[in-house]
Amino acid sequence: MFTFNKDIVATDCEPGVTRKILSYSDELMMCEITFEKGAKGYFHSHKHLQITYIAKGSFEFTIDGETKVVKQGDSVYMPSDAVHGVTALEEGILVDVFNPMREDFLK
Repeated sequence: MFTFNKDIVATDCEPGVTRKILSYSDELMMCEITFEKGAKGYFHSHKHLQITYIAKGSFEFTIDGETKVVKQGDSVYMPSDAVHGVTALEEGILVDVFNPMREDFLK
């Protein structure tokens, strides 16, 4: 029921990007993604619905060919199978929520 960030070990993703899996169930997962300035979340797609909250910093997001700059306090929605990627314009943190949970993150 409770997950304490200080107890979670971050895993490496792309260069300059780390992920912490916060709370999850079969239907829902929340992750904290930390970016160094200039780091990229490479273009990809997945079956999961995804909502991302920009907790810190600013990012250039591209979703299905549309690119926007989002900043702290903004949010982004990625439908199932949408091709998306991100570049950190400064050091930052994203909070990703997935439905259903990302089983591939647990391997």
